[in-house]
Amino acid sequence: MSIHNILLTVALGIGACALPAFATTTVEGYVEVDAAPPPPQKEAVPEARAGYIWVPGYWGWSGSKHVWVNGQYVPSRLNHHWVAANWEHRGSHWYFQDGRWENDDESTKE
Repeated sequence: MSIHNILLTVALGIGACALPAFATTTVEGYVEVDAAPPPPQKEAVPEARAGYIWVPGYWGWSGSKHVWVNGQYVPSRLNHHWVAANWEHRGSHWYFQDGRWENDDESTKE
């Protein structure tokens, strides 16, 4: 094993041990934390662009603190709608769900 690989393995191991104590769960697109997000920031929405939708900014989670993610235009998707990223307060925790596309096709709904 090269010294580079050994150092990389050690660094990854130390990083895994240094997770913040107040972040209890992290899953792809989802996080559970004890800290409430700040109020949303005001954003100037640029002029509309044909074939795109505006996805508003939101407070994300960096692993140790809330960080503002600016809004942006994304290409629209036929037969889909955008569900904005959001924080939900349940008990003593805050749960974050990434923004996502959902299918409008009635055949996929229960």
